[in-house]
Amino acid sequence: MHAATLIVISITVVMNIVIVVGDIMRAKFVVANSREVGVPDRWLPALAVLKAAGAAGLIVGVMGPPLIGVLAAFGLSVFYLSALIAHLRARVFHSIAFPALFFAFALGSLVLLVSEASPTGGVRI
Repeated sequence: MHAATLIVISITVVMNIVIVVGDIMRAKFVVANSREVGVPDRWLPALAVLKAAGAAGLIVGVMGPPLIGVLAAFGLSVFYLSALIAHLRARVFHSIAFPALFFAFALGSLVLLVSEASPTGGVRI
């Protein structure tokens, strides 16, 4: 696995672990942002589980079957794309950079993992 892939995945994992902790602890900024975009407070634990599963899947994909990492990166990409859509629909632009950054790293992880799994070499799925 290339160093760039490991770096991007590592950053993605750390970012998601940090926000999962914020979700679980119901950090003020997390609750306020969720409410602004119309996400009920009761959804926070389930959303934290999804983010944690994505981070765990990336770790497993790096250490074991690459397909797990690809699927985790895809799941996180869809998750954060949905967060971006929620921000746009609610017209909450002042904090849209955060889901955009998470989306960029999730998508970057996906692209790098898929490119390494290509038939021209790299990791085989």
